[in-house]
Amino acid sequence: MPNLEHPAYPAADLLHLEGLVPCRESQVSTLLSVFGERQQFSFPSIFIYGHTSSGKTYVMKTLLTTLQLPHVFVNCVEYFTSRLLLEEILIQLQSCSSGTGQTSPVHCDTLNDFVRLFKQAVASQELRDQTLYIVLDRAEQLREMEANILPAFLRLQELTDRNVTVILLSEIVWELFRPNTGCFEPFTMYFPDYSIGHLQKILSQNHPPEYSADFYAAYINILLGVFYMVCRDLKELRHLAALNFAKYCEPVVRGEANERDTRKLWKNIEPHLKKAMQTVYLREISSSQWERLQHDGGEPGQLKGLSAHTHVELPYYSKFLLIAAYLASYNPVRTDKRFFLKHHGKIRKTNFMKKHEKTSNHLLGPKPFPLDRLLAILYSIVDNRVAPTANIFSQITSLVTLQLLSMVGQNDQLDGPRYKCTVSLDFIRAIAR
Repeated sequence: MPNLEHPAYPAADLLHLEGLVPCRESQVSTLLSVFGERQQFSFPSIFIYGHTSSGKTYVMKTLLTTLQLPHVFVNCVEYFTSRLLLEEILIQLQSCSSGTGQTSPVHCDTLNDFVRLFKQAVASQELRDQTLYIVLDRAEQLREMEANILPAFLRLQELTDRNVTVILLSEIVWELFRPNTGCFEPFTMYFPDYSIGHLQKILSQNHPPEYSADFYAAYINILLGVFYMVCRDLKELRHLAALNFAKYCEPVVRGEANERDTRKLWKNIEPHLKKAMQTVYLREISSSQWERLQHDGGEPGQLKGLSAHTHVELPYYSKFLLIAAYLASYNPVRTDKRFFLKHHGKIRKTNFMKKHEKTSNHLLGPKPFPLDRLLAILYSIVDNRVAPTANIFSQITSLVTLQLLSMVGQNDQLDGPRYKCTVSLDFIRAIAR
């Protein structure tokens, strides 16, 4: 028995829609109830929120496209100013009203212009007879725009006197949107995360035609058993499933096992899934590099540039600056003469030094150092002479921006700025090599 039923839409379309949005039937059913029939006025604004990869954008696009409801879909990250956003909505409205896809440039500087041009754009009888849906994806960007944009979208139906519903999609809750001056409250709806059963059902639908559905479902079950505790992102899991399936099938392709030998297939894929755990979410290597690594049987660390934590591309002198900063952070000032001068003479070790040098400086954390000490160590570890030019100082600023160095205290100190090195010993070793 179908889960989606609505008298305003054909049963065949609803059945097709149900197959396209697995595990989101209850949310789609609620949306259809709120939308009502095509000619009825829907709720003026709907706010849908949920974590990333919970199906918000996909469900809305699929729902509006499958039922052929007139709609405008805009990503607020791409159109990051109010002018760009309003103009894009009007441009898409032109193609909706004309039906030919032909559009002309639109200039819209203010919200008053938008309301006037919006009324003109929906003047056609076809759009006036049914609800128009404006979907704003990544709607949290609206908070960065002018203060009147968000309240205006929430009551656009009232401002334009047209049958229009604005749908906001976001990853944050409505309480972080609400202006201090108050606004029209939208109908809020939550998309929960997919459970492990939902992920199993969705991912199993992508099975290759040359293998049985049960075989691919068993593979997805193994994949989720490894990754579900650290990764709930459907897109990431789908990528991992496509990337490692060829390795899972190798014993079957070679004839060493059949599709039901789950134990042999698991023993073959287990070490490769453990390698993939090191790069989950990071996308440190391309799919082709990962497949080549699996084929060669190498370790992930053997691939140059695999780990963003141990390898980073920096300018020539920035690498020396970072090494000098690490030395300044973890070595006491009194040791500089011993380490960086060729003819430093004899240094008498006092009881104080012996007592305190038993504790590793790495356990105590980085210590702040002044700029002149950093430059002094830099000059001593670089082979050729380095002039203190603006280029060197700008590279120090870049290292602070990249959060490889952190500035301690205020910039306007009389004794100059002080810094700390924030990277690990493994990072410095990789750069020093």
